Amino acid sequence: MGRMMKGPFAGCVVVTNRIGLFLRIKNLCVKICVEKMGLNEDFEDHAAKARTLPDTTTNENLLIIYGLYKQATIGDVNTSRPGIFNQRDRAKWDAWKANEGKSQDDAKSDYITKIKQLLEEAASG
Repeated sequence: MGRMMKGPFAGCVVVTNRIGLFLRIKNLCVKICVEKMGLNEDFEDHAAKARTLPDTTTNENLLIIYGLYKQATIGDVNTSRPGIFNQRDRAKWDAWKANEGKSQDDAKSDYITKIKQLLEEAASG
C-alpha cells in the first residue's frame, strides 16, 4: 500500500521505497504542482484584467465569462434556477449551468482564452 505525501506533494502517493521510483514520482508531482500554480496565477491575473473590459462588451460575452468564472472557482452549479421574474439572475445561472461538467482547470483555461480575445478585440476596435 502507498504512503500519501504531505505539503507541496499532497495527493501524490509513494508506492515503493525504491529511491529511483520515488524520485520519478516526486518529480512528476512537482511538475503537476508547478503547472497548476501557473494556471491559477494566470487565471487570477486575467480575472483582474476582466475588470478593465470596455462598457461596450456585449451581454452575451459578459455572461460567457461569468459562467466560466463561476465554473472555474466553484465548479458545477449548486443552486436552484432563479424564478422567471428574476431575468438577470436567471441568465447568469444559465450561463454557469452551460459549463456544467467542465473541470475547473478547463474552465480557467477557457476563461483566460476568452478574456484575451475580448481584450484584443477592444484594443483593435
